[in-house]
Amino acid sequence: MNVVFLSPGFPAEMPLFVRGLAAVGAKVFGVGDQPLQAVPNEAREALSDYLQVPSFDDEGRVVPMLRDWLRGRSVDRVECMWERLMYLAATLREAFAVPGMSKQQTRIFRDKELMKQAVEKAGLRVPRHQKARSLAEAWAAIEHVGFPAIVKPIDGAGSKDTYRCNDRAEFETALSMTKHLAEVSVEEFIEGEELTYDTVCADGRILFENVAWYRPKPMILAQNAWISMQNIVLRDLTQPLPRPGVELGHGVLRALGFQTGFTHMEWFHTPTGEAVFGEIGGRPPGARLVHAMNYSCDIDLFRGWAEATCFGRLSQDTSKKYNTAMVFKRADGEGRIREHRGLQELVQRYGPHIASIELTPIGEPKRDWKKVVVGDGWIVVRHRDLEPTLAMSERFVNDLRIVAG
Repeated sequence: MNVVFLSPGFPAEMPLFVRGLAAVGAKVFGVGDQPLQAVPNEAREALSDYLQVPSFDDEGRVVPMLRDWLRGRSVDRVECMWERLMYLAATLREAFAVPGMSKQQTRIFRDKELMKQAVEKAGLRVPRHQKARSLAEAWAAIEHVGFPAIVKPIDGAGSKDTYRCNDRAEFETALSMTKHLAEVSVEEFIEGEELTYDTVCADGRILFENVAWYRPKPMILAQNAWISMQNIVLRDLTQPLPRPGVELGHGVLRALGFQTGFTHMEWFHTPTGEAVFGEIGGRPPGARLVHAMNYSCDIDLFRGWAEATCFGRLSQDTSKKYNTAMVFKRADGEGRIREHRGLQELVQRYGPHIASIELTPIGEPKRDWKKVVVGDGWIVVRHRDLEPTLAMSERFVNDLRIVAG
């Protein structure tokens, strides 16, 4: 099995997927825009060969470069786990006649308006929505959507360039802040908890599924430097909080015809118990959420995804053993990290339930929380029962301080 993998060295989790492919016996041919020496060791050691391209943005040049480089070698898969390169991956699949998401399907997964139209057509609940390419279209859209509303990029990822608008003045400000975008989506603001529905699929079959609970909502996190993000991976998907999202997720995957790979869907659980679709990506989640899934089951989904992609199966035991909480910390102050205040006491108290601690080391510079989702480190705690998991997570939120100065 020969797999072309786009950008094996970036973002941060990509080397783990490359390692997973090699572990299941695939030959991995990496294509990146950085020198091989800059690719992390974990990816470099798993690659069978590597091609550096001048830029991923010049699709017309990348495709012939790959043809020349691969001459005499077959291609069985083209894989891309980075949203920015999904269109290029689809182009390469067509060029090499290999299975995977086509350009048309990729467009639906990248264009939030087309995505919502397809989900809505299947009879599933989505927020009121409308695309806008001009100020006139934006004001017409808000008349349809109403307040409160969300303004966000059509093909964005995460909470970048995303704004909540409660009235006309805030809407005008949001339009000013997004004027660099060619088009935006104007959507109904949904009140409720925000969760994920994540899967690994093969040939249209769901081999693994997961629900994670964002605490607080990502948009709140993006606007407040002092907040510690919590991702809670839920063990029992039959409970009232996750169950509606699982049912919604099944319907969304059918509606979009997704076949093989990772998916990451975000949805809302309203106070009335309704599940409302947010958006979906044909890729894994970021922010170390795959790690949290691994800790919830004691498995390796980087390898599991590779096995599903290459051979249509996932042979590991994917049953959930724990509720898992992943807490991201942001340092107080500026400069270099000088203290992990409260850590020793928390480790003594919760040691058997702590699965991982990775914090910015003492003496290293504080990280820019606006650029690095994981901030100045992360902690994973887990327990079979949800209530103690949440309690431990809150303690790491409130009692652990990363101090810079």
